[in-house]
Amino acid sequence: MKNTYTIDLTLMPTTLDLWHVALIASILVLALVLIIVLLSMLIGMSRRARQSRSATAKPEVKIVEVEKIVEVERIVEVEKIVQAPAPEPIVLKESTPDAALQLLGLLQKEARFIDFIKEDMNAYGDADIGIAARVVHEGCNKVINEYFTLETLRTEQEGSKITLAKGFNATEVRLTGNIVGEAPFTGTLIHKGWQVSDTRLPKLTRGHDASIVATAEVEL
Repeated sequence: MKNTYTIDLTLMPTTLDLWHVALIASILVLALVLIIVLLSMLIGMSRRARQSRSATAKPEVKIVEVEKIVEVERIVEVEKIVQAPAPEPIVLKESTPDAALQLLGLLQKEARFIDFIKEDMNAYGDADIGIAARVVHEGCNKVINEYFTLETLRTEQEGSKITLAKGFNATEVRLTGNIVGEAPFTGTLIHKGWQVSDTRLPKLTRGHDASIVATAEVEL
């Protein structure tokens, strides 16, 4: 025997009682709470997103500043390297002609040096020139020995092989021939060189005209 169920629609409530009002109010409260929770979550997420963006943005600014500082330091270093110190100006010593004129006068006095140099040698034979040259040589040698002390720059014999070490004094040695590479150099000594270690020229009186290296002679 089958059981049958029938629904009596007349039994459905047609009016709102207290229980239904409470149920609806509870649903509305829950919905409001849910909306508030969702809004608070959205606000919190937006705040955290802003904080994260600001936190990530600050290091970038610092990095840029550091890069700028580093670039400035590099520029300063390059300027220091490029800007070489200015070379010292070359100071040329002014030489007065008095000493040279005085020496020329002494050579003329003792050796007739100027007369010999200014003479026309084509008018004389070799024998005559040889005799005059001997006189000039003796007079010049006398002047040099009396007023100067000379020393040779090299002690080796001329024609011998010598070696110039690295850093040799270029003002004392002049290289000739095939100059290739750097010192040390090995070559043949052609001339010993000379240097003056002492000078004893006589002092000039005030008003002396050193340009007159030989006075004119008048015989009466």
